[in-house]
Parts: sequence; C-alpha cells; structure tokens
Amino acid sequence: MCVAELSEESVRSFSESVKLEGTGEAFRVPILYKFLVSFLSPIVRALFNVHVYGMERLPRSGPFILASNHVSNLDPIFKIMVARREVFYLAKEEHFQKQPNRFMMKSNGMIETFRESGGRDALARASDVLSAGLPIGVFPEGTRSRRESPPFLQPGKTGVARLSARFPEVQVFPICVIGTRGVMPPGRNLIKFWKRADVHIGNPISFSEWLSSPEGGSFGDDEISNLMSLDEHGQRSIKRALFRKYTDQLMRTLHMMGAP
Repeated sequence: MCVAELSEESVRSFSESVKLEGTGEAFRVPILYKFLVSFLSPIVRALFNVHVYGMERLPRSGPFILASNHVSNLDPIFKIMVARREVFYLAKEEHFQKQPNRFMMKSNGMIETFRESGGRDALARASDVLSAGLPIGVFPEGTRSRRESPPFLQPGKTGVARLSARFPEVQVFPICVIGTRGVMPPGRNLIKFWKRADVHIGNPISFSEWLSSPEGGSFGDDEISNLMSLDEHGQRSIKRALFRKYTDQLMRTLHMMGAP
C-alpha cells in the first residue's frame, strides 16, 4: 500500500484542527541559559564519560523536538550538551515550588507543568518555543522512570503527538540515553563521573511524513477531507487513536534503539 504525499492544504487543515494554540506571549531565551549552554557545555563534555552517536543529524538552527527515554535527572543536561543549543523542557510543578530551584528552572527556560491542567498550559508554552524557532525537549513517559529494575521504559503519553501534529513540518528526533542511571542513580546526590553513558540520536520524522506513511497514519488527502467533515466528537475519537499509535510507535523506536 502506498499513500501519496499530503497536500499543504491537508496538512494545514489537520494541524489547525488540533487546536493547540500558544499563549500569545513571545518566548525569549533567558540570558543566563545562553551563558550556561555556551560556557558550561564544554566543561560537562570534559567531566563526563559520554559517548554520542548521530550528533550530525541535529540541525544547528530552527525548531525541532527531542523525544527520549528518562532514567536519570542528568538526562536533560546530556541532551542539551549533544544539541549544542538551548533546549527547553517541560518540567513538573514540584521543581518550581521552592527557591532557589524556581529561579534556576525559570532562568533555564524550563516550562512548568501543572497536574490539574493536564499539561495543556505547558503544551501551549511549548508551542511558543517552537513558534520562536527554538528546540523543545520532551520525555514522552511524562516523568523519570520510577521502576527499580529493567525494563525502565514506560508507556508514553500522547502530548508529544499533539505537539508534533500542531507543528507537522517540525522534525522529531528519537533519542535513547543509556547508562545515565548508573552515572547518577535516583535518590543519590553522588555523581559517578567515570561511569559511561551513551546517547543515540535516531533518524527524524515529521508528523506530516508519519501521517501519510503506510507504516504510520496511512492518511491521504481524501482521509483528511473525510475527517474534517465529521463533528467534533468524531474527529476527536479518530485523532485520539492516531496520537496513541504515533506515541506507541515512538516508544517502540526508543526500545529498539536500546532504551533500557
């Protein structure tokens, strides 16, 4: 089965139907974060025993989405290091509740996620980041794995699919981190700098590419037109299934890349 490439009109129609809008507030890179990435990234690379594969795949400009497994609090730091750019993350509200944590999180451009809103506000701010031409980092599992033994990889949440669908031409890079749990075990403050960690950057795919792929959504222009003709309930049901399939395939990709 071969699905033809979607027209720009169909892609735009699907994207707008996701109804994930930004906050309307311009997103700017905090000055402190620019300093940290520019001057501290080389120090981090020198201190840690990190091996990176596929770094050449990441663009040096423009927006993209980094989606990875999450087994250690060091994971965001390593992803920023390999991107060689400011990457912005969704972070749990608990990290913002007390100083100096709140100051550090805000200064690094982290995006506060509130449980009661189901992440809607955070995804709106994430939309601001992508609209500003900046990269966003997401952990599809929603939080660091709390499992005590392998497999650590948990089922993914569909927020990454919704965000990707709203920006259907933005490339999504699957990233697999291995060994970071050994470098900084959960609940421990001791960092074992000598322990090896591996970061694998996979081939990217945009949501529009996935949606038209026979292995993905298998949607053509006719399917998009039929979807748009349905009422809100019918559209929501089909898109929910699509977002779940997208997320499950992303998690399988991370598993095949070696995510523990």
